[in-house]
Amino acid sequence: MTRASEVAETVARPLVARTDSGVWPAEVLAAMQAAGLGGLAAPRQLGGSGLGLRGVVAAGEALGRVDASAGLCFGMHCVATAVIAAKPTERQRKEFLDAIVAGEHLTTLALSEPGTGAHFWLPQTRLTREPDGMRIDGEKSFVTNGSRADSYVVSTVAADPDAPVGEFSCVLVPGDAAGLSWVDGWDGIGMRGNSSQRAKLEGVRVTEDHLLGAEGDQIWFVFEVVAPFFLMAMAGTYLGVAQASLDEAIEHLGTRAHSHTGRRLAAEPLLQHRLGELWAQVERTRRLVYWAAEEADAGGPAALGALTSAKAEVAGCAVHVTNEAMTLVGGIGYRDRSPLERHLRDARAADVMSPTTDLLRIWTGRAALGLPLLGE
Repeated sequence: MTRASEVAETVARPLVARTDSGVWPAEVLAAMQAAGLGGLAAPRQLGGSGLGLRGVVAAGEALGRVDASAGLCFGMHCVATAVIAAKPTERQRKEFLDAIVAGEHLTTLALSEPGTGAHFWLPQTRLTREPDGMRIDGEKSFVTNGSRADSYVVSTVAADPDAPVGEFSCVLVPGDAAGLSWVDGWDGIGMRGNSSQRAKLEGVRVTEDHLLGAEGDQIWFVFEVVAPFFLMAMAGTYLGVAQASLDEAIEHLGTRAHSHTGRRLAAEPLLQHRLGELWAQVERTRRLVYWAAEEADAGGPAALGALTSAKAEVAGCAVHVTNEAMTLVGGIGYRDRSPLERHLRDARAADVMSPTTDLLRIWTGRAALGLPLLGE
């Protein structure tokens, strides 16, 4: 977290305005790699840091506190790294994972599709076998680091025609693969620097060795690797946003005074009370997020409900704390391109990013009842 914070302060902060104008934070990601954090999500036996979900949360919070777009971009790299590192072949380790750990390769996820929305575990992208390998045809939406990454973890319908409905696979596609193209640049109200684009895969050809794990393994990847790392990467980033908004409110109340009375805002009991509520919300959310990461890292019995609840709680926390901080700060915070204005735009993405908050609440309830997450 110390190294991530140094990158956030020395590299990301001077570039915040540029990133928020829609420029992908290349320098920030390169600095994270140069700091030895490219392999943060890879286990030690494969050359990575082996810091697990807790490390991903910590790095996400450090970046998110300064630049949420950078936090999202790095977080998606961590998630895809964890997927590649879960069951790598010798070739995948040499060609991709070693470069990731060395800080020379950026990867990301390509799971969401226009037709299935938040149901990212139901891809329509097709994977077919051909005499010389495998062919991929389909479309992916909201690919963070789109057109910028060196590789993409792509979900597809399982190639086996006898595979059960809903069974699908995960394929590692090089960024320079023929047939991979990019359309529709990101135009969101927030997270403006994340280069979230739509990918078209038209006759993309890969070898059998680009298949991650066994065919049909994707459902395992989704709930054992993708979901935990994605939920924690996003929770860490948005926790950073919530803390940054709280910091803005604390600084404003601690330094401002009414000119006609000389009374400091920090001396007002009502403002103290409201700030105390925000502080408590951020801290209890932080405890949930880090506990969820630690519980999942340890394989604890409460991990599933903790992971699904953590992102949902952070989403509500980031939006509420930022909104209330803007009220406490007043008109200064409402200015266009103020830090709080940016935090509010960025925080709002947390609810709509798949898995959405509503879906996560359902999953938490199902986990508490001992029911399978994807049951009827």
